[in-house]
Amino acid sequence: MKTVLAASLAALATALMTTTAISADLRILSAVVGGKDAAEHELFVKELSAHLGFEVEMVKPEADYNNVLFTSLASGENYDLVYGDSGMLATFVEQGAISDVTDLVAASPVLSDQTAIPAAEWALFDIDGRKWAVPNKFEGGTMPTVRADWLAEFGMKDPVTLDDWLAYFRKAKEVKGAYGLSTAGLYDIQGFMSANGVKAGYVMVDGKRTIPYATPAAAPIYDWFGMLAKEGLLDPAFPTNGSGEFRNQFMTDRVAAVTYWDAWVGLFNNIMATDNPGTTFEAKGVAGVPGPDGTIILRRGNASLWFIPANAQNVDNAVKFLEFWHSEPGYILGTLGIKDVDYTVKADGAYELTEQGKAHGMDHGAPRVASTTWKNPFGALPGVEEAQAVIMEHASVEIQPASWNDAQAIIQKYAYPAMLGEITGEDAVAKMDAELRAAGLID
Repeated sequence: MKTVLAASLAALATALMTTTAISADLRILSAVVGGKDAAEHELFVKELSAHLGFEVEMVKPEADYNNVLFTSLASGENYDLVYGDSGMLATFVEQGAISDVTDLVAASPVLSDQTAIPAAEWALFDIDGRKWAVPNKFEGGTMPTVRADWLAEFGMKDPVTLDDWLAYFRKAKEVKGAYGLSTAGLYDIQGFMSANGVKAGYVMVDGKRTIPYATPAAAPIYDWFGMLAKEGLLDPAFPTNGSGEFRNQFMTDRVAAVTYWDAWVGLFNNIMATDNPGTTFEAKGVAGVPGPDGTIILRRGNASLWFIPANAQNVDNAVKFLEFWHSEPGYILGTLGIKDVDYTVKADGAYELTEQGKAHGMDHGAPRVASTTWKNPFGALPGVEEAQAVIMEHASVEIQPASWNDAQAIIQKYAYPAMLGEITGEDAVAKMDAELRAAGLID
């Protein structure tokens, strides 16, 4: 993807001033914001236009969004806003594809309000103190998620140390016949790598590229996973699992813990309570294992962002949309959706989701807003706020440059056998290091 991005944007330098005839007062390219299908998307755009007081065109491709985005920018097609994420930011800035919005944000009483967009959200994609985008929503992170009802049944507290986790996994196997842990490959073992102060992705040390997962500090953690595998506590299908596989195992009592997004703590609880109102099922997000200095390392997701392209024609209207999106009417549209389609408002002011609204899960592009003051009329799903607090305290983004895909393949090549107990952690990281250096992927 990133190779395609670089190639596409190389052409942008000569195409930025290309203009395309447009009729709308604001033209947006969106990946997730909008209606859930074509019919609802038309209604979404109509409602958005009514709120803003001018005509909006929002293009929302059905598939292959990144390719559409990169091709559109490289061809010089005019958009006033495009949706992307912080992983694209450095390349966009380098190629001159987007506008610096620092002054626009400072001049906006809404966008500069830190209760609407907290400083921590801006910090996720800061480049030398300048702002090159505006957040779309609050980005959560990934964390270990346990069966709180099982812990209570076992008379156990939340696991903290690796020994605590081992005891919980063993008890789950003994009492429930369940695996202790399931993941989708290395996604996301960060909460356990935290025990040795090891962070995923690239970490710069004295100006040099390092990958901590390929260093001796990671070896004991791979060996710990190997021990789990030998005891039948680690789902043996973890190398080929998708997230759907481990979600299903978690909700069908076949695994005691998974590692997934904080938002899914609430979704797990909501799904199970909806399907079976009498269930005792309770998911709970917990912090990772403290490292030698007491620090807990968890993963924060890349920020989802709105960029103003360098050739945007309606910048003022783009700002008006961003201000709307970070105000109460925008929060309602981005979460609940469209009035009288996804939700209704009773005479007493109470909100009620329609059947369609329930099916859409209060997600029309911003299921959790950045605001620290706005409250969803339906409240948060059970367990979400507690899980989010853990992420806010302990999580940080990972550095994953264009070379990361190649590096990750090498790490997985040796991490999986080590985690299955087939080779030692020491052997695994030695082989990772040798191949990464030979490929020029670390310094």
